[in-house]
Parts: sequence; C-alpha cells; structure tokens
Amino acid sequence: MLQRTASQIEEGIAPPPTPKRRVLVVDDSKMQRRILSTLLERAGYAVYEAESGTVGLARCQEIWPDIVISDWMMPGMTGLEFCREFRKMERASYGYFILLTSKSEKTEVAQGLSSGADDFLSKPVNGGELRARLAAGERILRMEEELREKNRLVSSTLSELRNVYDSVARDLDEAGKLQQSLIKERHRSFGNSEVSLLLRPSGQIGGDLVGFFPINARRIGVYGIDVSGHGITSALMTARLSGYLSGSSPDQNIALIQSEYGIYDARDPAELAAYLNEIVLLEMQTESYFTLIYADIDLISGKVNLVQAGHPHPVILRANGEIEALGNGGLPVGLIEGARYETITTTLHAGDRLFMVSDGVTEAADATGTLLDDEGFAALIRTKPDLRGLAMLEAIQQDLAEYTDGEIADDVSAVLFEFDGAKTNSD
Repeated sequence: MLQRTASQIEEGIAPPPTPKRRVLVVDDSKMQRRILSTLLERAGYAVYEAESGTVGLARCQEIWPDIVISDWMMPGMTGLEFCREFRKMERASYGYFILLTSKSEKTEVAQGLSSGADDFLSKPVNGGELRARLAAGERILRMEEELREKNRLVSSTLSELRNVYDSVARDLDEAGKLQQSLIKERHRSFGNSEVSLLLRPSGQIGGDLVGFFPINARRIGVYGIDVSGHGITSALMTARLSGYLSGSSPDQNIALIQSEYGIYDARDPAELAAYLNEIVLLEMQTESYFTLIYADIDLISGKVNLVQAGHPHPVILRANGEIEALGNGGLPVGLIEGARYETITTTLHAGDRLFMVSDGVTEAADATGTLLDDEGFAALIRTKPDLRGLAMLEAIQQDLAEYTDGEIADDVSAVLFEFDGAKTNSD
C-alpha cells in the first residue's frame, strides 16, 4: 500500500483509493450494456463489457472480474450456460454472478441458482435495486476475502507449527539417544555373577533409569528409578540422578563413602533413599518425584541389602523355581519431607536371580484392561528357566508387547542380577 508523505498530509490530500472492484457486463444489447456501465461507473466500479457469453468467458480469463452481470437470454450461449462455464473456471477468489432477467417463476429462479447464479436483477434495471444487489455481492465477497485471509493465516500457522514440531521431534530423537547413552553398559560379569539392564521408553524420551556401579572389590550397587511423568522434565531429572549414582565418577556418587585410606564403602540403602529425598526437596525444587529400588549386593556371600521406595516389589527367582517378593512398598523419593525408609536384607544362593522392574512391567494392561501385576510377572519369568541375561530381558519385553497387543503405555525398565556362586580371588 502507498504511504502518504508529510507534505501530502499537511496539504489535506486524500490517500489513494483502494483498488476498484471489477465488474463484467455481458449482454447482446449495446444499449443495455451502456446503461448498466454508466450506473456502475458512477458507483465507483471498474467496468468491462462483452456482447456474448463466448466473448464474456474470454474476458474473464483476461480481467478476472469480481462481479459478473449477465443477461439470461442471449443468442448462442445463454446466460445459464455462461454461468455454468464461469463456475468451472479455476479462480484464486470467488466471483459473484448476477443474472439479468425478466423471468420470475420459481422454477426458473431455481434453475438459475442450480446453474451457479448468486442473485437476480429484474429488467428493466432500477438503480436502487442494482445498488442493493451489488451491496449483497460486496458482503459476500468481503466475507470470502476475510475467510481466505484467515485460511492463509491458519495455513501459515500450521506450516510454522509443523516446522516447530519437526524441530522438536528431531531434538527429542537426539535427547532419546543421549538418555540411552546414560547407561554405559547393558551387561557386565562380576566373577560368577552377572548384571543385565533393560531400558525402553514409551516415547522418544522417558522417565526411567537403571544402572549399576562397583562399591569395592566384593560389592556392587544396582538400582532402578522411575520419575513421575514421561516428558522432558522427567528425562532431565533422570540425567541429574544418573550423575548422583555414577559408576564412572565414584567421587561424585552419593551412594559411596570414601575412607581416609581411600577405600570405598557405601551408605546404608535406607540412608541413601533419605539423602536423595532431601536433595530433591531442597536442591532440585521440582514437583517431580520418583520411585527407587536400590540394592547393595555382596558378590561373595550373596548378601543383599536393599531399599524399596515406592517401586514395584523386587522379585527373587530361586534356583528351585520358587518366587520370593521382597519389600513393603515404601514412600517415593522427593514427595514428603522427612520421609523414612527401611533397609531389607536377604541372601542369594547359587542359581538365584534377582529382578527389579518398573511399574511399566507390572502395570502393563491387556485389551480388557487387566493388569499383568506381580503374579503375572512371576508366572512370566518362571516360564523361562533357560534364558539368561539380556536374552531374558528381551524375552520379557517381547512378552509384554504380546500381552498389551503392542500398546505398552509406560516406560519399561528392569535390572536382572544373576548369582552363580561366590566370587573368587581370581575373578
């Protein structure tokens, strides 16, 4: 749009008018065309003429009229035929079509409307009626223009949103890779014992975390964490927590305590849960909380000290096939100030296997909404006596997919510790 200069404003010069509507008058009567053109030009329209429907179609391709006023009865192509052909044209905007006629029967009016006409103008043309018909056409055209502009804005916004979504999706894909990289190892042997890990988020990123770390020459720590939610906040919290329980940086691992002689020991599991609870409430200042299962395992005696903080019950599959569930539930971490936790002690024997899984396993639901629950999980692992390590965890993942018909709604994580007897000095 042209802008007015300061001198034009001072001199009172009016701004340039908005572009005129283009009106095409189609009539085989030169006199009728002249009358209509004069009235339209006085009303401020840019007027074009055509003496027949065939010429009118050609003119439409040249000027793309906003409004067409066409006689009904013309030799050759009639007004109805012209209107139907006009409606077939591909246009960037709507064209308002007025039929000029002396016909007033309902059947004839219906015929005109079905051919694509928007309105009718009676002959002989009355100036007042012409202005009224044009005003109605102007309203329709303005509505169409406003709708087209809104559609353009919507399309533009959707395009921008798609770009944002694609960018976020790419970022989440990368974040998912980074989150998976938090688990440096999925499997490790410790003499006669083995630790295996499973981590499968329900989306691109998740709120579950599993891991292990050496405590000293005869003990290891293994853990599973499930942060509330499944989004970015949960994923960021798992990244923070992985640093607190790092196996590669023992000096930063809050589960470990170093003596004055440089030998590492570990906090009691209940003490560790309480310490984490304090850190989350005082330092992180977030509304997120998490469930925790943490076990301090002696690789020689098979003694296990563990804490259950809101996580599903850890399960021991004994060598003789018996199932033993451990723990009393406990409070999640980061939810209640001053929460207290309990250390539970048990002993593993050669051939025993310890499973620590997230609620994505026990709360997996089938098509009827029935949960797998603790009993279902126990039955599931009992059917795989010959599978070990990562193969066992992958089989569990596959069974969950079959049980839920591929609709696993939550993150799935698991720690499997297999004890095949005391670690020896040569290990």
